[in-house]
Amino acid sequence: MDIIWKEKDFARPFRNPVLTLGNFDGVHLGHQRIFQQVCQKAKETGGEALAYTFAPHPVQLLKPGKEPFLLLPLAERIRLIGEAGVDVTICAPFTPEFASLTAEEFVRDILHRQIGVRQVYVGQNTSFGRGRTGSVSLLKEFGKRYGFAVEAVEAVEVKGTLVSSSRIRRLIRQGDIPGATEMLGRPPLLVGEVIHGFGRGSRKLGFPTANLKVEEVLVPRPGIYAVWVVYGGQRFAGVSNLGWNPTFQDHKFSIEVHILNFDKEIYGERLRVEFVERQRDEVTFPGPEELIVQIKKDVEQAKKILGIE
Repeated sequence: MDIIWKEKDFARPFRNPVLTLGNFDGVHLGHQRIFQQVCQKAKETGGEALAYTFAPHPVQLLKPGKEPFLLLPLAERIRLIGEAGVDVTICAPFTPEFASLTAEEFVRDILHRQIGVRQVYVGQNTSFGRGRTGSVSLLKEFGKRYGFAVEAVEAVEVKGTLVSSSRIRRLIRQGDIPGATEMLGRPPLLVGEVIHGFGRGSRKLGFPTANLKVEEVLVPRPGIYAVWVVYGGQRFAGVSNLGWNPTFQDHKFSIEVHILNFDKEIYGERLRVEFVERQRDEVTFPGPEELIVQIKKDVEQAKKILGIE
């Protein structure tokens, strides 16, 4: 997949472009349905499938200081868009100047003149342009004016509930990982760099952990989780602890993962942690000995959840 880090003045023309636009936070089942239709139409017409997205998220520019809420860091969002079959992702810098474009200026100057779009697929609640004044109905009017077709893709439902990024955020905050997984079509995840922690996991407890520094994204409810860890193209079973380690009276929130059957120095490396199920709350134990007993139970429970021996 080609990745273009600009909003216009592209280095090459696009071949009969079929496009969707949006933030695609989470790249959930609803987004995946849109990508499927974009890719199918591009295949039928001999064109290219394009996704037009933005960075940073508009809320981060327009409402600075808001608590982390994104489901995915940008690199993961782009990776998943590529895995959905999209040929080109345009990642436009969301600047004050870009935010000031009216809905028609965006369509006329970028979608029509710069990209030469032939067909646009969007979600039913898509909005765009200054003040989010652009709607699906307005986009269809612009399509007639500038010579491209527009189709609003039907939303996806899971167990009678519409799939949306906001709904998935609520589930993750609650620790309902299976519920979030159903709507995402994959496990919720965190990506981070392995940093030095207190060093007690290996020294005191006999269960070494990788401490992660993650980008500003939504973190699941504190607790103990069964996880898969992706490193070096391989997946390893693991147990993750999100919280404050109350037994040791830590006052700093940490994200730690104990990777099963793994013995490598990976400081400075990046890990992807895929959450499968929340096992329990953090608990304050009288001392390290009692905590070790519980960790052993957590590991055995995680193995059962993950289906490994």
